Amino acid sequence: MRKITFIVLLLVGLSGCATTQSRYGNFLPPTSAAYNKTMAEDAVKQLLILYLPASTRFDLQQTTPDTFGITLVELMRAKGYALMETKPELPVQLNNEATNSPTGLSLRYILDQVDSLNLYRVTLLVGHQSMTRAYLAQDSTVHPAGLWSRKE
Repeated sequence: MRKITFIVLLLVGLSGCATTQSRYGNFLPPTSAAYNKTMAEDAVKQLLILYLPASTRFDLQQTTPDTFGITLVELMRAKGYALMETKPELPVQLNNEATNSPTGLSLRYILDQVDSLNLYRVTLLVGHQSMTRAYLAQDSTVHPAGLWSRKE
C-alpha cells in the first residue's frame, strides 16, 4: 500500500513539471483596465525601491498587449529603466551571445484574481526572484491588501 501511495504522489508531483509553456500575463477580465493601471503604478514603485533605474536593464520575457503591461513598460521607461521587449514574431532568446550585448534581468508578470473575495494579485518575476502583492477592489478602485512579499 505504501508503494502505491508513493508512486501516485511521485506521478502527481512530476506531472506539474511536465508542462512546457509557462503561464505568464494578465488573466483579469478586460473590464478592470483602471485596476491594471493602479497596480502597474504600484509595481513600478516597488521596482524603484529594489532596482536602481539608471543601472538596471530588464529583458521583458513576454508580450505586453494588455493595459497592465503597456502601463508597466511606459512607466518603467519614464523612470529611466532600460527595457528590452519581446517581439511576438520572434522567439524569446535566452542566450544573448549572438548580439554580444550584456543580458539584463529577466522580467515577467502574472495578474490574477479570486472572484469570490474580490481580491487581485500581482506577481513580478525578476530573474529568479518573485514579488507578490494582493489588492482588494473597493469603491471602483483597488487598494493594497498587504505589503509586497519577496521570495529570493
